[in-house]
Amino acid sequence: MVDLPFLDAGTLASLVPWTAAISALESALAAGAATSGGPPRISVAEAHGELLVMPAASTAGVGVKVTSVAPGNPERGLPRIQAVYVLFDAGTLTPRALLDGTALTTLRTPSQSALAVRALARADAAELLVFGCGPQAWGHVHAISRVRRLRTVRIVGRDPGRQAGLVDRLQAEGIPATAGAAADVATADIVVCATTARQPVFDGRLLAEQACVVAVGSHEPSARELDDLTFARAGRVVVEERSTALREAGDVLQAIAAGVLDADDLVELAALAQLPPSSGIGVFKGVGMGWQDLAVAEAAYSAWLARG
Repeated sequence: MVDLPFLDAGTLASLVPWTAAISALESALAAGAATSGGPPRISVAEAHGELLVMPAASTAGVGVKVTSVAPGNPERGLPRIQAVYVLFDAGTLTPRALLDGTALTTLRTPSQSALAVRALARADAAELLVFGCGPQAWGHVHAISRVRRLRTVRIVGRDPGRQAGLVDRLQAEGIPATAGAAADVATADIVVCATTARQPVFDGRLLAEQACVVAVGSHEPSARELDDLTFARAGRVVVEERSTALREAGDVLQAIAAGVLDADDLVELAALAQLPPSSGIGVFKGVGMGWQDLAVAEAAYSAWLARG
């Protein structure tokens, strides 16, 4: 086997900027990637965490992401989540490239959320509130800034040091970021939850009437970031794909169990662009799917080939 190119984090960022990642996911959605199903996420329990395996296939390529989740890593100064991605040729299944899977996730998840925000948030939405201080929180600020002109960005975090660190980083990148608090949901146009929380991170009664809410922190049925009141007030609840959400999305599953959400009312992301605007709060709950990784990985590899 020939030596495989390795597309590291810096290379990925240069090959697939935010707008290109959003476009790649939009094209994959239009081609039916989300509604075609695909293998479910495979979880393998290990002594210090778990391994997640996410395969996907399209007419152009085949890929698999292997992710390790080690809850104790932050205490060791290591990332909680690390991953590698292998991209294969669709016809021969010959490996074509290795990619930094952690960077790939940081790119594709916020870009997917940005697609939902573009459809759900008011056109003049300008106040963003983000729960979380990690890579996903950082990525969501940048991705959403590509679909809405943000006037203020507030960051909410449990660790004051990490909160201040993300605020400083965003300010250095030209983002009008400041520290925020959970009560700021009352004035936020867009609320993003990108945390490791297992219980709701804010009171849904405080949400503004036309707020857009994004939750991406968990793919476990027993974990949630949004409370029942958020779903009870929602005019539209969007998921990537219904059967996946009903298997993995704890926010959705627990709201259904509480009787404040009907599974039949879930809107799949692929259908969102064809629907008229909805009144009330808009919610997008994402758990991450293999087709998203593949779409962005293919875009990165194509751009890498074009560079020669």
